[in-house]
Amino acid sequence: MKKTNVAVGVIIALGVIWTGAAWFTGKQLESHMDELVQNANTQLNALAPNSRLKLSYQDYQRGVFSSTAKLVLQANSQTEDNAFLKPGQSIVFNETIDHGPFPFAQLRRFTLIPSMASVHTELENTDALKNLFALTDNKSPANADTRIGYSGATDTALHFLPVNYQNAQTGQRVATNGGTLNVSADSKGDKVSVDSDIDSIAITSKNEMGMPVLFTANGVKVSGNTHLTPEGVRIGDQKVELEKFNASVNGKDALTLQKLNGTSSFDNKAGKISGNIDYRVDNVHLQNNDFGEAKLSMKLAQFDAQAVKAFSDNYHAQMQDLLNQPGLANDPIRYQAGVNTILMNNLPTLLKGAPMVSIAPLSWKNEKGESTFNLTANFNDPATVTGQPQNLSGMVDRVLKSLSAKLVINMPMATEVMRNVGLAEGYTGDDAQKLADQQVKGLAAMGQMFRLTQQQDNNIVTSLQYNGGQVNMNGDTMTLEQFMSRYMLGLPTSEGMPQ
Repeated sequence: MKKTNVAVGVIIALGVIWTGAAWFTGKQLESHMDELVQNANTQLNALAPNSRLKLSYQDYQRGVFSSTAKLVLQANSQTEDNAFLKPGQSIVFNETIDHGPFPFAQLRRFTLIPSMASVHTELENTDALKNLFALTDNKSPANADTRIGYSGATDTALHFLPVNYQNAQTGQRVATNGGTLNVSADSKGDKVSVDSDIDSIAITSKNEMGMPVLFTANGVKVSGNTHLTPEGVRIGDQKVELEKFNASVNGKDALTLQKLNGTSSFDNKAGKISGNIDYRVDNVHLQNNDFGEAKLSMKLAQFDAQAVKAFSDNYHAQMQDLLNQPGLANDPIRYQAGVNTILMNNLPTLLKGAPMVSIAPLSWKNEKGESTFNLTANFNDPATVTGQPQNLSGMVDRVLKSLSAKLVINMPMATEVMRNVGLAEGYTGDDAQKLADQQVKGLAAMGQMFRLTQQQDNNIVTSLQYNGGQVNMNGDTMTLEQFMSRYMLGLPTSEGMPQ
């Protein structure tokens, strides 16, 4: 469960309460609070179904032009740990609602747009939040102002206070300049837009050797415009930007990323979900050595929307059950085995509709050249495949229709990468260059010896295609069983090998 999704869900749920409340004043509002809170919990469960959280209210004080109340967020169960709140803990929102058509809170900010209401929200210092309040001199770490339009749409501006926490004994430090999160939603919580801006974050801790490790992030921005499909899957456009990320150890730079950008765009046509995911890092430095730039472009197509919804619901519910198992946190092998089982059990559901996934490309580039990896996988719907598989290829063909992959390693580019690795490990310039030349040439020779790669001009190339039980590896055609024998398992096979 992503805590960001839960936070957005809570904001929208609060908006549901005050959208309904804006129609009433004074005594009228008090008599409708139970209904409004129930509607908010319905919306919260829809937006964050695995949060296991519920809202309630208390200390309602009615007024003609404004009213106040406390909204309390708690775990559904008070007997088991919750990923967001522990049993017995609560988050309390102190709410002040100014009624329309011209709420006093908006008039004070010279906002003259007619609205049903304006709501100001602050956090209360509870056990669940006491550590956060300690970072902000016992002030509410965040406050929100929500404008509610006559259509029922809400616009919420969430403001985070700057934080500067330091523990002299442990050497830990957390510092931020604060930030904003804006959330807009229609009356049903169907269409949601989000944008946030955090100027800087700095976190200091100590590693296993007792040396200080500093992580800094500058210019963090997240935005998105999403909506629900008729099947209940949230799709749309999202973007994340990071101007600079740096990790240093004992005052020396270890890793620096410049201008990281990620975008995704998904739509739904006739019950089929398709979209693109793109990531790019303009510059990567390791110990002040330039390792170039990287990018990843992925395309996902023809995913059945109902199947995606069912897969998501089942996967998250089963993962939550897994995480609730006693002792799991101290048993990573059992955890990983559980995750694999859940994924494999639900994979046939996700493959309904025979979707396609492609990577075009995964690219790493520096001043000497560019290396790329491309892949296209077309899947079968396992439910449409009849009969029992008689061999390995029959098992694979139940889920995989075809696959095509190609890796191109540019040798000058790879040599430059390994030269920088050598410099980072303490080799001199000439020694690092000689070692890099040997490593890349050795990789090319070994790949050809084991028939894993070919050398084309200045590139180390390997290609693989699969279709209907047949594999083509660098121009050699063989059955899947032969391929596994030669390249994967080293086991003998009764079928002849290609020459």
